[in-house]
Amino acid sequence: MTQDERRRLEDLLDREIALARSLAATLAAEQLALTGQSPAAVEQNAAEKIRVIQSIEKLEEERRALCASPLSAGIAATVAERWGALMELMARCRTANDVNGHIIHVRRHQIRQLIDIVRGGPSITYSPQGKTLAKALRGLARA
Repeated sequence: MTQDERRRLEDLLDREIALARSLAATLAAEQLALTGQSPAAVEQNAAEKIRVIQSIEKLEEERRALCASPLSAGIAATVAERWGALMELMARCRTANDVNGHIIHVRRHQIRQLIDIVRGGPSITYSPQGKTLAKALRGLARA
């Protein structure tokens, strides 16, 4: 690998790291939006997340093409630090995205329960022993 290719690879990794940091910030903002009351903020953060992920994927394709040529030991050592930083950032992004997915799942379940209450479906309550009980309610829409 030439010195120019090495610099190009380092630049690609630096840009991927910057995008991974941007993704982490976007995921944090998405989590705040998911626990807030603004559907527009959720949509905006989801769109930004998709845009950043697409940019990361493009850089990854470039990096893979550049790395198709054999790396020397010196270049591998130079790139190893950046690669480690990138992998650490992406692992944190994956965890944050998993948390956001869980929040979405919980919110969806809460909304389903509220819709059931409004429609007069059975409400789920718990007995003193911790067992679930379904008790039919009069629908709020009919009240």
